[in-house]
Amino acid sequence: MRIRDAATHLGVSDDTLRRWIDRGLLQADLDSSGRKVVDGYEVAMVARDQAAPPGLPTGTTSSARNRFVGLVTDIRMDSVMAQVELQCGPFRVVSLMSSEAVRELGLELGSAAVATTKATHVVVEVAHEAGDQ
Repeated sequence: MRIRDAATHLGVSDDTLRRWIDRGLLQADLDSSGRKVVDGYEVAMVARDQAAPPGLPTGTTSSARNRFVGLVTDIRMDSVMAQVELQCGPFRVVSLMSSEAVRELGLELGSAAVATTKATHVVVEVAHEAGDQ
């Protein structure tokens, strides 16, 4: 993976990533064109190690592993259904639920909340380089 792509995935500048390489946080190699590259799996492990999501609210436990802690940024509600938007770090998470659930949870703009996804309903996509299909 090229340096600029790895930096994008890590949410840092190219220069920061180069400093991390210099400090030994990541190992870099040269590709066939002589450009500095890093291993994608190693980048993923650094991303996981560097991630510092907020913890769950006090007293909350769950077996779910796919949780996004964030703040409510929008609620669109009619008499039956609601669309609730959370900002979870750099991620926007949107949930559709009943209006009754919004009221029972006491959700309002700025409320802290946790979005939980079921792994069987997660879509995974990858980008293909031109001619790679």
